[in-house]
Amino acid sequence: METYKAHETAVIDPGCTIGDGTHIWHFSHIMPGCSIGRNCNIGQNVVISPLVVLGNNVKVQNNVSVYTGVTCGDDVFLGPSCVFTNVVNPRSAVSRKDQYLKTYVGKGASIGANATIVCGHTIGEYAMIGAGAVVTKDIPPYALVTGSFTNWRSMFEGGGRRISRQILLDINSISFLREEDLLRFKDHFLIGEFVVQRLHSIQQALSLIHI
Repeated sequence: METYKAHETAVIDPGCTIGDGTHIWHFSHIMPGCSIGRNCNIGQNVVISPLVVLGNNVKVQNNVSVYTGVTCGDDVFLGPSCVFTNVVNPRSAVSRKDQYLKTYVGKGASIGANATIVCGHTIGEYAMIGAGAVVTKDIPPYALVTGSFTNWRSMFEGGGRRISRQILLDINSISFLREEDLLRFKDHFLIGEFVVQRLHSIQQALSLIHI
């Protein structure tokens, strides 16, 4: 007898294990072979891929995809639209199902909205991943991660405050671009298109001035 609750629009594939007291909401898909613990809450439009393991009392907010290779301990919080990967170099034309890397999220850890967790790493117990952060290496227990790069320190040491950052620039190193610089940058594969567009805009503005 099923002791969990699932909305009528949710899809529960055969072969899943779902614990007592778990709620699964609208349009979510629970795929074969995954394991969901007791008293979990799976929000709307969530995908739990095959062989994923979620512990007890895990909260998965709306629009989260938890891919094969991910294991979450008890009391984990996954914020809205946070992202897990399971391949470091995905290609549409190349099957890499044999290259999935494992990701482990420790007990009590929280991952904020729109954060990205690159596969193959461990997030320690009770770590806090801020909204929009990108995690690219292991995060120790009780660490705080913020920003678009891995940036952490112990909450015990820092009281959970955001790490201050600054960039020091030598004012003497800043100058206007010369014409030969612009011509050189036009051929650069990363910024060439931008430089051409800006030069065109400048020429248009100058032509209006001379009218």
